[in-house]
Amino acid sequence: MRAVVLKEAGGTDNFIILQRPIPEPLFDQVLIKVKAFGLNRSELMTRKGYSPNVQFPRVLGIECVGEIEKDPSGQFLPGQKVAAFMGGMGRDFDGSYAEFVLVPRRIVLPFESTLEWHVLGSLPEMFQTAY
Repeated sequence: MRAVVLKEAGGTDNFIILQRPIPEPLFDQVLIKVKAFGLNRSELMTRKGYSPNVQFPRVLGIECVGEIEKDPSGQFLPGQKVAAFMGGMGRDFDGSYAEFVLVPRRIVLPFESTLEWHVLGSLPEMFQTAY
């Protein structure tokens, strides 16, 4: 899979696109095929080095929408539309600036919508902020 990796804190020139293996989920994790993600101020601050606990290199991205690729528990079905946000994405573990993201099942929410992916990608974090 392709992933946008931040080598180290600093300017945008520290982003590189790399080929990485598609991760395998453990029982409490879900693998999502990313269809869209939002860009957030917190990611800008992390990129600039204002998130001291973030270890580099790191794939940023604190939210995404997409389809279930794998869920070992069977709670979510392949192809099911889901959103995932926060919970350490892009900070404690690699986030959504990639073709696939591996996240804890507890931060995954199923949904139904006829909106286009690029619209849906901006909603998870915005919704949580408003909530």
